[in-house]
Amino acid sequence: MPIPSLAALPIRRLTLRDLNACADLSEDRGWPREEYKWGLLLAAGKGYGIDDPGGGLVTACVVTEYGPYSEPDLGAIGMVLVAERHARQGIGRRFMRHILSSMGTTPLTLHATPNGRPLYEELGFKVTGQAEMLRGHFSPDGLTPAVSTRAATAEDLAAIIRLDEEVLGTDRTHLITRLPAFADQFRVAEESGRLTGYAAAWPNMDTHVVGPLIARDTETAQALLTSLAAGTDRPLRTDIDVRHEELRAWARERGLAPVALNAVMTYGIPELPGDWSRRFAPLTVAAL
Repeated sequence: MPIPSLAALPIRRLTLRDLNACADLSEDRGWPREEYKWGLLLAAGKGYGIDDPGGGLVTACVVTEYGPYSEPDLGAIGMVLVAERHARQGIGRRFMRHILSSMGTTPLTLHATPNGRPLYEELGFKVTGQAEMLRGHFSPDGLTPAVSTRAATAEDLAAIIRLDEEVLGTDRTHLITRLPAFADQFRVAEESGRLTGYAAAWPNMDTHVVGPLIARDTETAQALLTSLAAGTDRPLRTDIDVRHEELRAWARERGLAPVALNAVMTYGIPELPGDWSRRFAPLTVAAL
């Protein structure tokens, strides 16, 4: 039978049954397999992909929606991949146009690598910021942080969700409620019984990713990051908004080296909602 052209292959929704195929696609493009992260994204978001007649996936991505269930007010696009054997044939452009059409008028955001940025700009995305990926073994300075932190409890969850919506400008309940099971560490900062920040560290291959990192100020963010580092022997990885220069410099001094600088892009809105001054790092650049 003749092999259909790429333009004729249908785009379908992905499910958790496609997790291994998504991980294979990551590996095909030289990315880590990241099955654990793929599992979260496929469960909390909407996966899209094209099946390869020869087996596996031609392309895939995940859109995580926020806000009211029936009328999301923001969508984050992540894990956009095209198999190497099908690259540079226009399939990524066609695929992304389908995603944009399926999202209607919902504003969108994504983190773009330097290689991916030209396509997104062609599709109408605008650069509204940057995030610096840092990675390495954290070396504490031996000083006790001025801000106290502790492990989050079930009783904290409602307050964490309220703080998160205040800072992000959208409701992420479906993601935040997964954090206690998804993360190896989940910690909060508080003052006089009031939450002033929270952060999580979750396993990704050989690292622990620090994210989300939400904090009242840099000092609180430092205390949360220090406390998470104390609970693991793995290298840490996080993606810090470049506007938080003080935290980035502090982290670099303690062993986290710059790995990549990615563009934060938006579509349909001039910038991300919420309070960027308290939003230090996303849960993952593939979501928000």
